[in-house]
Amino acid sequence: MDVLEQYGVDPERAWLGGFFAAVAALVVGSLAFPRTVYDEFVWRYFWGPVHADAKAASCAVRGPEGAVDVIDGAAGCDPAQVGDAVVAVPGYTTVSTIGYMVILVYMLVGVYFLLKRFDLAPFREFLLALVPFMLFGGALRVVEDGTDAIQEAGGQPLLDYPLNTLLISPIIYGTVFVLALGALVVAKYLHNGEYTDTYHYPLGGMGVGALVLTLGYLLVLAVTTDAVEFHPLILLGVVGLASLIAWLVYAVADRVWPWVNGGTGLIGLVVLWAHAIDGVANVFAADWVDRFYDLGPYGSKHVFNRFIIDVTQAVQPASVTAAVGTSWPFLVVKVAVAAGIVALFDETFVEENQRYSIMLLGAIIAVGLGPGTRDVLRVTFGI
Repeated sequence: MDVLEQYGVDPERAWLGGFFAAVAALVVGSLAFPRTVYDEFVWRYFWGPVHADAKAASCAVRGPEGAVDVIDGAAGCDPAQVGDAVVAVPGYTTVSTIGYMVILVYMLVGVYFLLKRFDLAPFREFLLALVPFMLFGGALRVVEDGTDAIQEAGGQPLLDYPLNTLLISPIIYGTVFVLALGALVVAKYLHNGEYTDTYHYPLGGMGVGALVLTLGYLLVLAVTTDAVEFHPLILLGVVGLASLIAWLVYAVADRVWPWVNGGTGLIGLVVLWAHAIDGVANVFAADWVDRFYDLGPYGSKHVFNRFIIDVTQAVQPASVTAAVGTSWPFLVVKVAVAAGIVALFDETFVEENQRYSIMLLGAIIAVGLGPGTRDVLRVTFGI
């Protein structure tokens, strides 16, 4: 960004220009080469999986003329059996994962420019106030899972297609961002008008309120329908074990290698906890829950998680697999990577780049806590 300013280019305008140029390229490419650009790229890897997920289908098939069919059952989703049609399945592929990572990085730059226009000090309190919104995002995604279960049981969903796509990954990240941004504007208004002493307390309070309302709705579904259940011991087990792991890693690092937590302080503990929640939730869902509850199989839609499970299953002895399952290395990797990331944020870097550091740490927490919250709540409510 400093380089752009040296040449007299406004970084914010350059970012907006790049955004609109990318959108225009996709639109023009889709119109000029609909089959190659839209069907084989945009539909197959991005919109098609969301469409299939929104319809609670095994896949969505887009024909050469643009007609879309949703299919239940893996047999009808074999690309070899659909001719010239394009098949899209719910979840992530290597292409979509890389694409979303690029989009995330680019949008984070835009968020950085946006947040520069707000007085966000104290920055650490600002980040902590956003944590309830991250939990809310994961819970909101489970609302869509719950309404899918109700629809499959013959009931009426809360939102139907296409509105329910707002609650499906990755679009739900944008939905929660808009809601959090609106809450930030309200919180700043209350603070600037001297209705409150700080802005982060009302901001965090609105996040907690949204989370409580969402969990309340899920509890109502569990009480009033047969499609949704409630198993509180699963929630307590995941949160308890993840909290213990995060605290132990944080405490050991603080005692043996104090420089690891020197820059982030308690924010580092939140980073560890967020990714421990994601890791433990995956282990519970994939390997442990079916030993105590009859909830059906739970599988991962993420490429990296599936890769770890496949490798573990190939190299791990059958006796160990029978005892502990195959997803436990995902938890180890998640916590180890989170600890490594925390160590990168040394005290000098954080102090000299407070806004930038908090933005990055917030994104790191969100990509762990959002999916992790969804995973643990799905199993908790038997969806």
